[in-house]
Amino acid sequence: MPDLFAPLPLAHGPAAPNRVWLAPLTNTQSHPDGRLSEEELRWLALRARGGHGLTMTCAAHVQAGGQGFPGQLGVFSDDHLPGLTRLAAAVKDAGSLAALQLHHAGARSPRELVGQPVAPSDDEASGARAMTADEVVQLVEDFAAAAVRAERAGFDGVEVHGAHGYVLTQFLSPELNRRTDGYGGSLENRARLLLEVVTAVRQRCRPDFQVGVRLSPERFGLLLAEVREVAAELLRGGEVDYLDLSLWDVAKQPQEEAYRDRPLMDWFTELDRGSTRLGVAGKVRSGRQAAETLERGADFVLVGRAAILHHDFPDRVRRDAGFVPVPTPVSPDHLAGEGLSPVFVEYMRNWRGFVADAS
Repeated sequence: MPDLFAPLPLAHGPAAPNRVWLAPLTNTQSHPDGRLSEEELRWLALRARGGHGLTMTCAAHVQAGGQGFPGQLGVFSDDHLPGLTRLAAAVKDAGSLAALQLHHAGARSPRELVGQPVAPSDDEASGARAMTADEVVQLVEDFAAAAVRAERAGFDGVEVHGAHGYVLTQFLSPELNRRTDGYGGSLENRARLLLEVVTAVRQRCRPDFQVGVRLSPERFGLLLAEVREVAAELLRGGEVDYLDLSLWDVAKQPQEEAYRDRPLMDWFTELDRGSTRLGVAGKVRSGRQAAETLERGADFVLVGRAAILHHDFPDRVRRDAGFVPVPTPVSPDHLAGEGLSPVFVEYMRNWRGFVADAS
């Protein structure tokens, strides 16, 4: 079986000490203005000390108007730098790479948080209005400025969130993006914003700063063939250190019937990746599943549920390759012991069958 705990060299900056990384996880624990809370610092520092090769923050919004959920970590202001600096230091001191995920929710920004949401095109369902051309240019600038802020805070790198129906996904989607300018129409135009963000981040940050991208190949009007083409361009382009594919389930078959002759993951692991690393996330819940995912062609795996249940999931797998997390539902006390605040525990009740009822 592949060695989950062999170092993973990256094209820029230091190698990851292993191939089990913490997935970026919404946790709603930080302050309303985006400043880091002690609860979120503890949650992430515990995961770094628990052996994750790279510890990723939750999605951190690059514009105040791009907030996607309450208690979201922010990176749109220098006011966030003191907390981000403490966080990067805590993660790196534990021996993990520190990565900040850059995010803008677009049409998925709740009105009660941002007022008027913006999107590629007017969106009746959310009430979002279409971004102007100048606002699109400003968005690229704000992603780049946020990356520079993360660099100043001491992070090893950033991940650009292009998945899960947020603003960069909305631009990629032929269903959600009905623009008629250079950012709409053809796939080349719809992918332009994502690629411009990546290039701007790479150009504005130091040469050894790491840049990753998260993509999800399904839902939100996306077409598998198009996402695969974008992934191929990112893999061969040389600007990205790693591509993080959020697959919902690494074993699942594609939704589109034309592609169901093999698992969804296999449509990406076969791509030429040059010096770029390819990772996957989606229901990797045991040490054996993690190793099997590497055997199927991934360079690293990102764990979410398992890392919530056990802050030291990688260390447990290192000691016992067959380690399986505690079954769910788990008690709030168990989650508190694993570094989740009451606010985070309450958020986890949205995951059906994860938190046990008080009874």
